[in-house]
Amino acid sequence: MRKAITLLLGAIALGNPLFAQKKLTSGNPIAQGWYADPEAVVFGKEYWIFPTYSDKYEKQVFFDAFSSKDLVNWKKHPKVLDSSNVKWANRAMWAPAIVKKDGKYFFFFAANDIQNNNEKGGIGVAVASKPGGPYKDYLGKPLIDKFYNGAQPIDQFVFHDKDGQYYIIYGGWQHCNIARLKSDFTGIEPFADGQTYKEITPKGYVEGPFMFIRNGKYYFMWSEGGWGSPDYSVAYAIADSPMGPWQRIGKILQSDPAIATSAGHHSVINVPGTDRWYIVYHRRPLTETAANNRVTCIDEMHFDDKGYILPVKITKEGVKEDKIK
Repeated sequence: MRKAITLLLGAIALGNPLFAQKKLTSGNPIAQGWYADPEAVVFGKEYWIFPTYSDKYEKQVFFDAFSSKDLVNWKKHPKVLDSSNVKWANRAMWAPAIVKKDGKYFFFFAANDIQNNNEKGGIGVAVASKPGGPYKDYLGKPLIDKFYNGAQPIDQFVFHDKDGQYYIIYGGWQHCNIARLKSDFTGIEPFADGQTYKEITPKGYVEGPFMFIRNGKYYFMWSEGGWGSPDYSVAYAIADSPMGPWQRIGKILQSDPAIATSAGHHSVINVPGTDRWYIVYHRRPLTETAANNRVTCIDEMHFDDKGYILPVKITKEGVKEDKIK
């Protein structure tokens, strides 16, 4: 009997999977490695996260992805897209946005960090037949490669409105534009008034736009501060239309000196058929000072009875299991 107990304890000590304790929360970060600007989406009964691979711009030329059936256990899908499949992109690929349409997966990204209209780069589109790729360049050129209304063509988010229209919302350098995407995502089409790019910049906006609908209201979120600074954070506004007008309400995600700094550039998950919400974002561990040393995390997001977003508590534990029914 004593020998059997000794063997049992030895198996547990060696990490035998038969005796491994079930993982109860995701933990933060959700994956090892430097990842930022996460785009979180639901495809079928799976959660997916598509982050920026955070490194020096010359090395930041590919994307990994992560999938989960329960928000707790995440599987890595390496190099779902890299610059070898996008001939015009040679550096600084970041901030994915992804949508499923007509059985295909469209992956929007920024590349080359262009500084003016004479440089080659901007916002591109890649396409694949499954969420884990491999993705290939869709247009053979950028979708948006110029500065309109002062907005650097980066940090794109694709918003599917309730009337079926797809919009691209994007912009760095403290300017945010919204534009109507053609139904096949091959270009931009004008609004009814003839305008192509409309500026919707709220007060405090820096970059990283995100939009969703809850209870008939449009929520617009963005990042403030400098991405390399401890003051990086997320604020939001509410309106009755994707055009706004957007009046800043306040911050809902920011540094916690006991947990991490530079919490920002996020996305949001709503579990289908529920009013459960999660915010997926990047932050910098307290042990790190290098700008690119960022990790992707997930925490709960809640609303009050008036529909305002409550300040998010960033955690080391992350979230509990939440499967899609």
